[in-house]
Amino acid sequence: MSGTNSPEAVKKLLENMQSDLRALSLECRKKFPPVKEAAESGIIKVKTIAARNTEILAALKENSSEVVQPFLMGCGTKEPKITQLCLAAIQRLMSHEVVSETAAGNIINMLWQLMENSLEELKLLQTVLVLLTTSTVVHDEALSKAIVLCFRLHFTKDNITNNTAAATVRQVVTVVFERMVAEDERHRDIVEQPVLVQANSNRRSVSTLRPCAKDAYMLFQDLCQLVNADAPYWLVGMTEMTRTFGLELLESVLNDFPQVFLQHQEFSFLLKERVCPLVIKLFSPNIKFRQGSSASSSPAPVEKPYFPICMRLLRVVSVLIKQFYSLLVTECEIFLSLLVKFLDADKPQWLRAVAVESIHRLCVQPQLLRSFCQSYDMKQHSTKVFRDIVNALGSFIQSLFLVPPTGNTAAANQAGNNNVGGPISAPASTGMLGIGGGVTLLPAFEYRGTWIPILTITVQGSAKATYLEMLDKVEPPTIPEGYAMSVAFHCLLDLVRGITSMIEGELGEVETECTTTEAASSPTQSSEQQELQSTSDQLDTEIVSRAVWEEMVNACWCGLLAALSLLLDASTDEAATENILKAELTMAALCGRLGLVTSRDAFITAICKGSLPPHYALTVLNATTAATLSSKSYSIQGQSVMMISPSSESHQQVVAVGQPLAVQPQGTVMLTSKNIQCMRTLLNLAHCHGAVLGTSWQLVLATLQHLVWILGLKPSSGGALKPGRAVEGPSTVLTTAVMTDLPVISNILSRLFESSQYLDDVSLHHLINALCSLSLEAMDMAYGNNKEPSLFAVAKLLETGLVNMHRIEILWRPLTGHLLEKVCQHPNSRMREWGAEALTSLIKAGLTFNHDPPLSQNQRLQLLLLNPLKEMSSINHPDIRLKQLECVLQILQSQGDSLGPGWPLVLGVMGAIRNDQGESLIRTAFQCLQLVVTDFLPTMPCTCLQIVVDVAGSFGLHNQELNISLTSIGLLWNISDYFFQRGEIIEKELNKEEAAQQKQAEEKGVVLNRPFHPAPPFDCLWLCLYAKLGELCVDPRPAVRKSAGQTLFSTIGAHGTLLQHSTWHTVIWKVLFHLLDRVRESSTTADKEKIESGGGNILIHHSRDTAEKQWAETWVLTLAGVARIFNTRRYLLQPLGDFSRAWDVLLDHIQSAALSKNNEVSLAALKSFQEILQIVSPVRDSDKPETPPAVNVPVPVLIGSISGPSLSRPFVRTDSIGERLGRYSSSEPPIVTDELEDLNLWWAAWNTWYRIGSESTKPPITFDKLTFIPSQPFLTALIQIFPALYQHIKTGFNMDDLQKLGVILHSAVSVPISSDASPFILPSYTEAVLTSLQEAVLTALDVLQKAICIGPENMQIMYPAIFDQLLAFVEFSCKPPQYGQLETKHIANAKYNQIQLFAPAEWVALNYVPFAERSLEVVVDLYQKTACHKAVVNEKVLQNIIKTLRVPLSLKYSCPSESTWKLAVSSLLKVLSIGLPVARQHASSGKFDSMWPELASTFEDFLFTKSIPPDNLSIQEFQRNESIDVEVVQLISTEILPYANFIPKEFVGQIMTMLNKGSIHSQSSSFTEAEIDIRLREEFSKMCFETLLQFSFSNKVTTPQEGYISRMALSVLLKRSQDVLHRYIEDERLSGKCPLPRQQVTEIIFVLKAVSTLIDSLKKTQPENVDGNTWAQVIALYPTLVECITCSSSEVCSALKEALVPFKDFMQPPASKVQNGES
Repeated sequence: MSGTNSPEAVKKLLENMQSDLRALSLECRKKFPPVKEAAESGIIKVKTIAARNTEILAALKENSSEVVQPFLMGCGTKEPKITQLCLAAIQRLMSHEVVSETAAGNIINMLWQLMENSLEELKLLQTVLVLLTTSTVVHDEALSKAIVLCFRLHFTKDNITNNTAAATVRQVVTVVFERMVAEDERHRDIVEQPVLVQANSNRRSVSTLRPCAKDAYMLFQDLCQLVNADAPYWLVGMTEMTRTFGLELLESVLNDFPQVFLQHQEFSFLLKERVCPLVIKLFSPNIKFRQGSSASSSPAPVEKPYFPICMRLLRVVSVLIKQFYSLLVTECEIFLSLLVKFLDADKPQWLRAVAVESIHRLCVQPQLLRSFCQSYDMKQHSTKVFRDIVNALGSFIQSLFLVPPTGNTAAANQAGNNNVGGPISAPASTGMLGIGGGVTLLPAFEYRGTWIPILTITVQGSAKATYLEMLDKVEPPTIPEGYAMSVAFHCLLDLVRGITSMIEGELGEVETECTTTEAASSPTQSSEQQELQSTSDQLDTEIVSRAVWEEMVNACWCGLLAALSLLLDASTDEAATENILKAELTMAALCGRLGLVTSRDAFITAICKGSLPPHYALTVLNATTAATLSSKSYSIQGQSVMMISPSSESHQQVVAVGQPLAVQPQGTVMLTSKNIQCMRTLLNLAHCHGAVLGTSWQLVLATLQHLVWILGLKPSSGGALKPGRAVEGPSTVLTTAVMTDLPVISNILSRLFESSQYLDDVSLHHLINALCSLSLEAMDMAYGNNKEPSLFAVAKLLETGLVNMHRIEILWRPLTGHLLEKVCQHPNSRMREWGAEALTSLIKAGLTFNHDPPLSQNQRLQLLLLNPLKEMSSINHPDIRLKQLECVLQILQSQGDSLGPGWPLVLGVMGAIRNDQGESLIRTAFQCLQLVVTDFLPTMPCTCLQIVVDVAGSFGLHNQELNISLTSIGLLWNISDYFFQRGEIIEKELNKEEAAQQKQAEEKGVVLNRPFHPAPPFDCLWLCLYAKLGELCVDPRPAVRKSAGQTLFSTIGAHGTLLQHSTWHTVIWKVLFHLLDRVRESSTTADKEKIESGGGNILIHHSRDTAEKQWAETWVLTLAGVARIFNTRRYLLQPLGDFSRAWDVLLDHIQSAALSKNNEVSLAALKSFQEILQIVSPVRDSDKPETPPAVNVPVPVLIGSISGPSLSRPFVRTDSIGERLGRYSSSEPPIVTDELEDLNLWWAAWNTWYRIGSESTKPPITFDKLTFIPSQPFLTALIQIFPALYQHIKTGFNMDDLQKLGVILHSAVSVPISSDASPFILPSYTEAVLTSLQEAVLTALDVLQKAICIGPENMQIMYPAIFDQLLAFVEFSCKPPQYGQLETKHIANAKYNQIQLFAPAEWVALNYVPFAERSLEVVVDLYQKTACHKAVVNEKVLQNIIKTLRVPLSLKYSCPSESTWKLAVSSLLKVLSIGLPVARQHASSGKFDSMWPELASTFEDFLFTKSIPPDNLSIQEFQRNESIDVEVVQLISTEILPYANFIPKEFVGQIMTMLNKGSIHSQSSSFTEAEIDIRLREEFSKMCFETLLQFSFSNKVTTPQEGYISRMALSVLLKRSQDVLHRYIEDERLSGKCPLPRQQVTEIIFVLKAVSTLIDSLKKTQPENVDGNTWAQVIALYPTLVECITCSSSEVCSALKEALVPFKDFMQPPASKVQNGES
């Protein structure tokens, strides 16, 4: 505008106008004068206007009618040159907008005339266009006339004119509507009250419209009229019109100016009332037409569809739907339904193609589709338009595969195609070639022999139609094969893409809005309300939009799925397949996000099916598909299309052959490249959209599992799958293409599960559940056969667990629960092994993972993690347990320091190993335990120590492997050491824990229950340890028992001091005595069968070759141990209340052991007995009176060694209780074990000793091979105990006790020994040695007699009993004791009969001689000390001694041992030398009366023994023996005869007779000459004789008694001399020349000497002392002596000489003296 307004432009315009007018006047000068005049006046007019006005253009416009007039007239001339000139001039004016409305009207009328005359048609069109475009002055009639003019020119004969006119019409129509838009713009700000338009108002009622709008309205209304073949209302003067042109104009208006129709009700009305009915009407031939129906069948011929109109109608419909959908909801429903109908198979191909293009246009507009869904599908009684569209596309695609094209067009197509690629019916051949290589296949779909190529149509997302643009075609075009399919295919893809991106976008917005509103909360009240308001709005909108989204998906998914599945199946092109899969994947994800489970699962199932080989039996898929889709399947020609299965594998390249995963493998299956492509999609889906898969994880994973199996991927550590060979059946065959893919697939698989860490908790649970149920299926398949199981699920559970460690708590229970309860218990070992592997890996990873907060602060989590490890203990399979234990070992090695509260669980695992679970398991478990004990005791909570003890103990009880049991006992020792070293720390911690538990228990109101409860916790720990060791002490295996016993007692010994005083009570009763009871019971019931050598080359010693003997060892050990504790800890035990009861129990045990029929046990029992009797009273620590021992027991000061067996032990005793009491301060009550209690204890011991002694030595009633006879060492030990015991009981020891003791001593000595033991115990008979038993017996008596000796007076009455006892022993020398009825041989007999030694005798009596002799010595000693004691005198001890000695003395040479009688004699002499004076002293009391006859007999028996000396007795020996006899006589002469007056007469008489007998040599005829020399006891006889002589006359006769002795002696002597001499003379005479025996000669010499001696004596004696008779007898000898002179022996002669000489004193005359002598 500015260009035309500028002064220069105006100036130029004026000039041009003037020149135009001048030119006109020139032209018309001749022919048309009026025109010339008008032109000239026009020049003037212009000049005038220019001169007068400043606003020249406005003035021109005002006067434009006049200005234009000359030109109009010029046009009227119809002269071409002039007309052209005028039209140009008019156009110039127009372009400067100086034409008024009137002028414009005039111009149009002028143009109409030209048109009617068909002049300058193009120039006319140009002029109209310039007029209408430059200004808006033309309205109403003028405008309509101008438009009609253009229409009229469109239908001329001239083609150029027609086309130009068409273009002009289009432009003009556009201009009319553009004016209206501009007018609206101008009036936009002025708000008008809209005038309501009644619906039934007249069509022409346009009074409310502004001018331009009115024109537009009228124009549009008439266009509709024209298309409908009705007369126009406004475009008057139209002659003809085509529908195609009309439709194109309508379409362009609707397309270009939608706002006009939307803003003005009048126009909206037109759309509804005019356009839509028109379109519907015009569509009718298409709707009614059915391809192939003959015309004759219907009465009226059906109009055939006409391509140009149909195509244009569809374009209009597209615009209507796109632009005015909101106005024309109902109408659009009809249009859309029509569109859907046009896809039917019986419609012409071109119609279907155009319809598909139209639908494609809709499919790329997701918002529009959304509106459809809202308006139709979501309304109750409306057609489900959106669903129908999608389903129609699906059916359309299916129909293309199933219905071969028919009809003319198809034939033409075929003919046209012949030269290209052969007939369509043979596509398979090309497909086959493709596999062979060489020919590159066209991308195509192929299904059941129908082959449809895929054409490249458009860029995705824009619908660029081909056939909807063919506006110049009148005939329907031929449509290339595959075009419709390709468009439909793209429709589907674009539909999916549009819907999903739209919904996901909106979903995303909703989600972000939610989060932002949540974030933007502010503290003020108002804003909160505001926020609530906005949130609720949001929620409402979200609910509405969610409903729309769901409806959209629900409406379309079935159709989409049907179509896509079919296409997927038919696709032979990788790109197409990829697109289809992508569509299915996005749909699945969208359904998942919206929570539409059925549809989601259906899409996923489709992808899954695509991944697997055809007809693959996978129940999950078939079941789900059938269920979800049964209601939705469409049938086309009676075939259900839903359950589509691939038709031919021919068009797919096979890339892998493998085995199906099934219970019974049915040959092999093949995987194609498409399967692998689907698999990758599936992986992609799971990877990117795992969060929305929910329950369909099951489908996905099941499919993946099968694929993995077919491809032969096997799990490796951590659960990742790696390519591996199939184990059985034909090997998996993989092409190189797949081989390179496998690592990628395996990698994606791993990444898939790694990405599970990004899933939310619920999705993660879905994933876990799916894996679990998959695993269950795999397990079901693995039942009952040993086939390789599918480990996919287990491996992936592991992988999922490992990557989700940061939130392991939420999945731990289902995960481990499944592995534990199902997988690890499966009978298939491979399956089990992986279950255990997975479980242990998870546990280890869980413990090493860096949790937040760390495990050390999150005990609950730690226990949660360790719990499955413990649970594994309930599984019996050894391989699982081995894995479990290996895991424990690794946990200990890596995590041992930080297990904390997890210790009980870990220890529980070790402790759960049972005996029957095989060596390797036990060994591994034990390794773990060893590690714990060596390294981790300090790091674990002290409360766990008890569990450690229990576990170690349980290993000791395992009988699989002895070494383990023994080592475990060693561990218990180490544990006890640890307790000892860290006692204080442990105690503190335990007490703290105890307090806490106590508090809890009180809160709950329950009693705290733990073993050994009242004891403090630390002591309980010890007690548990002791109890465990105690259990091991009665293990069936001897080695274990021994080791445990030693450990138990060592521990109590070494560490017992740590225990509280009161705890000792439990130790004694619950641990030690309990153990003793059990051992005793086992020992007494043990088997006596001989055990053969223990397995292989182990030899068992004969002392251990029965169970009984092995138990004996245990009993010994236990008893000794307990005794030692009683001994060393007495100071602790005695203050306990029931010590005396404990003492009794212990004694009872000692007694039963001592009386057991086992030498080893019984002997050991005595040793223990000895040990406890050497107990020392503790020295009271006088410096510390304030700490009584019960509270804080001081270690006792022991004086003397504890173990030394010396009898004279120092017992530290205070003198009296009172003194001891005085030591304690009066405030502290003293804690003392009073003496009395001690005495009771000792007397209990004495009673036990007595019972043991009497029971063990009592001879059995019957004897057989198995009779048990106590051994010597046992008896020795028994007797040796007495002295020590006696020290304690001597104060109360009385005669009864002595009696008891005597019985035992006697019995003990009487026990024989077994012949096989004799060489070790018995000395050879030549050595006079005592056995230790005999020594002990004598020692016992010795102790007693010493005690009596220093004891009080009243004790001395015991002497006689002791003498009795000793004398009984003395008798053994000649008469060994009998042991019951037992036959024994006497070792002494062996002297004479060596052979007897080797005779098979079971029992040998001892050589009692040395013992008897020693006893005798003791008697003598004792008697020497005690002869004068009253008791000894009263009890006739001397008589008993003599009586006892009489036996060996009378036996003399017959004694078993020669030494015996010799000792007897010497003893007798000693005793008498002491005893006789005592006897004389008490002569008057008569206490010794009975002794004298005994003594006389004894002398008699000894001096004139009946036993014959042995033949081999040497002379020296004989002489020695004789000297003994002489000693006896000497004793008589010194000790008896001098005191005859104190001695009974009879006794003296017996003695005299005896001396007499002894003084005369007895003649024994049996001796040979040589022996006689020896055998005559000259010295003896001489001694007797001398004694007789000596007592014949003693100087002083103090009593008549003494004189009596002398007289008696003399007469005896003289009588004897007489006899000897007579006999000698007799013999001498008879013998003649033979010399007499030496002895007789000796005898006579002796007599002769005696006579001379006698005479001497008589002479010396005072005469008054000599009886007259005596002299007479002496003298009477003389003749006899004289007779002897004749003897030949010189010795006799010399003796005779000496004898005769003294007679000279008698040779004097008789005097009075002699008579005196006679009187």
